[in-house]
Amino acid sequence: MAVIALALNHPEPDAILPRVARALAAGDPEVRRQGVVALAHVARLHRTVDQRCLGLLRGFPRGNEADDDLWSFVDHRRLPFWLRRYHAVQRLVWLVRDSRRD
Repeated sequence: MAVIALALNHPEPDAILPRVARALAAGDPEVRRQGVVALAHVARLHRTVDQRCLGLLRGFPRGNEADDDLWSFVDHRRLPFWLRRYHAVQRLVWLVRDSRRD
């Protein structure tokens, strides 16, 4: 839980992201989940992410909090192809579902 509090309160993302990466790589599933939440907060508050966290996040199921906040708040050019592909597919599904309502 400390990594989430750090992500919410520390002003420097460069100091937070290595700790988030450690949480994402932890053996305990609850600590990994908290790492995902912390990464989402860093993306939302600081609009940044590092490559190590992105590499670790790739091993998580898609559609988590970090995926959505990274997509919403970080420049898309800084995001990897696998995350852009996921959100492009989600957008197409949304468009198809929305067009069927008309």
